[in-house]
Amino acid sequence: MPAHLIIDGYNVIGLTGRLSGRLESAREDLLHALAAYRHRTRHSVTVVFDGWQQGHSMEQREHRAGVEVIYSKRGEKADQVIQRLVREYRSECAVVSSDHEIVNVAKSHRAFVMGAQEFAGRLLRPASSTGAVPYKELDMGDDVRPDRGAEKKGNPKKLPKSQRRRQHQLKRF
Repeated sequence: MPAHLIIDGYNVIGLTGRLSGRLESAREDLLHALAAYRHRTRHSVTVVFDGWQQGHSMEQREHRAGVEVIYSKRGEKADQVIQRLVREYRSECAVVSSDHEIVNVAKSHRAFVMGAQEFAGRLLRPASSTGAVPYKELDMGDDVRPDRGAEKKGNPKKLPKSQRRRQHQLKRF
């Protein structure tokens, strides 16, 4: 079970379209949402922000409402900090990013990877809601999975093992 959640902060903020507005308020909103998420799920949460262009000469770390916040030092990108954390935690962490380089490093260290869009949906979901119906779209009722040919064996309504494992891991978040 992933014990530590590492989040690419600006990657998640970018989904909201608030990167062009007041960056400080967008960061604060994300930190408040992450604090509520941490309270709901009891996961350790670290969010990493870029400081490579205007940051301090040293990496800055602070704790805000139970969430560890890391600002990369000047000349170092958040991606590099996240990759360093993944190498440290290995399979004991989950990574939230849509950056391909980070995803590849995380997968190579057997860390669980969740896309920023996927996590944003879980972040904003109320605590009492449960997962969606796994094989049907709620609005149309059509089967999401394609029909299998006659040459396939096994239960056609059952997801492949790798996808079932991923669904099981996602339930933890």
